[in-house]
Amino acid sequence: MAVKSDIRLGKLEIRWNWLIAACVVVTALGLGRLGVWQLDRAAEKVAAQQELILELEANATPIEEIPEGHLHRANPELPNRHVSLAGEYLNDRTILVLAEFFDGQIGYGVVTPFRLRSNDQLVLVHRGWTSGILPPNTPPILRPFDGPVEIKAQIHVPPRDAQVIASEVDASEWPLRIRSLEFDVISEILGEPLFPFEVRLTAEQPGVLVRHWPAVAIDINQHLFYALQWFLFATIVLAVAVFASSNLWHLLKGVDPSIPDKIDPNA
Repeated sequence: MAVKSDIRLGKLEIRWNWLIAACVVVTALGLGRLGVWQLDRAAEKVAAQQELILELEANATPIEEIPEGHLHRANPELPNRHVSLAGEYLNDRTILVLAEFFDGQIGYGVVTPFRLRSNDQLVLVHRGWTSGILPPNTPPILRPFDGPVEIKAQIHVPPRDAQVIASEVDASEWPLRIRSLEFDVISEILGEPLFPFEVRLTAEQPGVLVRHWPAVAIDINQHLFYALQWFLFATIVLAVAVFASSNLWHLLKGVDPSIPDKIDPNA
């Protein structure tokens, strides 16, 4: 079998060296396999994170069992931690957070204080989103839940640079309307101390509305970047091999390599 051969496809001519071609194919496949491996790693990370979330939700810690010393922003285990709460909603003290959006529609975030049965502490439970696009003088749809209940939620720790917009709150009218959850202002109005962070209901919990919060992000960007990099390297190897062993570059430039350059009469 000849090591070299020529292939002609119309004007395209390929000078094929089978040994070099085999090396090129093996190299490209190896680079592509590295890209697939990075995608597999990303998929494994997503699956592991989802499994962990389900496990944490199933074994949610009673919120009153979290030590007070752990309730600070710097605690890496606190954000999105699953907790369980047993008690009752204070529906007549519901708070509407203005100008929250879902699916391009403006509405309210519905936050209802929840009194824990074990120690009477108040926790602000964000139940979700409700539409603000209603006929004039129509109260927002809040769907209150009455009576003793057990719920599961996630602690929401806002970022350090989160903007808190001060509000002029009319404490005589309920539901209370506020632009941001100002815990000190709400605590003063309710006349009681509050759990220092809001909690957001998980899916299918009593009293939940539209859960409009973004899902907890799983960082797989690095794996995707490396996968793209390996696929790009494989493509470059194949492209260089094709251009080096054919007249494709001349055809793309519109030059027929079979026609010699004109001789310069002044040479």
